[in-house]
Amino acid sequence: MTTRSVLIVLFEGVQSLDVTGPLEVFAGGGAAAGRPDAYRVRTASLAGAGVRTGSGLRLLPDEDLALAGPPHTLVVPGGAGTADPDPALVRRIAELAAGAQRVVSVCTGAFLLAEAGLLAGRRATTHWAYCDALARRYPDTEVDPEPVYVRDGHVASSAGVTAGIDLALALVEEDHGRDAALLVARHLVMFLRRPGGQAQFSTQLAAQLAERQPLRDVQVWIAGHPDADLSVDALAARAALSPRQFARAFRAEVGVSPGRYVDGVRLEAARRRLEDSAGGIEEIARACGYGTAESMRRAFVRTLGVPPVDYRRHFRTD
Repeated sequence: MTTRSVLIVLFEGVQSLDVTGPLEVFAGGGAAAGRPDAYRVRTASLAGAGVRTGSGLRLLPDEDLALAGPPHTLVVPGGAGTADPDPALVRRIAELAAGAQRVVSVCTGAFLLAEAGLLAGRRATTHWAYCDALARRYPDTEVDPEPVYVRDGHVASSAGVTAGIDLALALVEEDHGRDAALLVARHLVMFLRRPGGQAQFSTQLAAQLAERQPLRDVQVWIAGHPDADLSVDALAARAALSPRQFARAFRAEVGVSPGRYVDGVRLEAARRRLEDSAGGIEEIARACGYGTAESMRRAFVRTLGVPPVDYRRHFRTD
């Protein structure tokens, strides 16, 4: 049986959770699969020097990055140190990636992959707060700000911090099956594994809270009544505005159109019910305002990349 080598790159200003999250997943993945030697996890830095994380934690690497051989899986974490990286670090990442079967970035580690030329012509993501910067700096990369993680060929990138754990769990599942990945998730007290296509944050977090009280009241109403008539005309009437005034004011204050906001709330409500309840697909579709199971299926596939049945099978908590 093959032992997969995992090399995690360290540098000054690295985000500690970007390192320890995936490390713990791979370290536990072998035991969960009944093979303690399934992964050989190492850390390395330039000259093998100790580094200080962004939070002040000191990390002592296992080896000199210059002497490390190409791993099966190369993990490049993020952190403040990615803002102005050492050119030698970028060059060595490119060299190691050339011999790796999988290349993974966590959070702003995507900037290091992009600087090394590894994201050119590929789809990628990073922490939502840095997606615009990544797209501007590297226009040859298709940056998607929505997913928790993105896989494009042998290169994978994840969003902020804990998303690196989600991606590492997906790799363990790929290597050793779903049961092993779920066992690791339970050990880490992760109640579910988020699918790669799941949004980085909720509709309520992503959108702004309206300034005017009538519009805020409408937002609260939408969240509590996803099965109601949430057309622009109906919502405008609740806000005592004309449909045109309402649509314009809602977009200006919330940052998205009423229709897009409603779509997000309904999807989030359906996801929660699929994860936490035993209700049937048709019942959940009606309760969340989709009307039919087919309408909900189309919304899930369009936004998350998986139908409701598969979403529940993989991510329901028991």
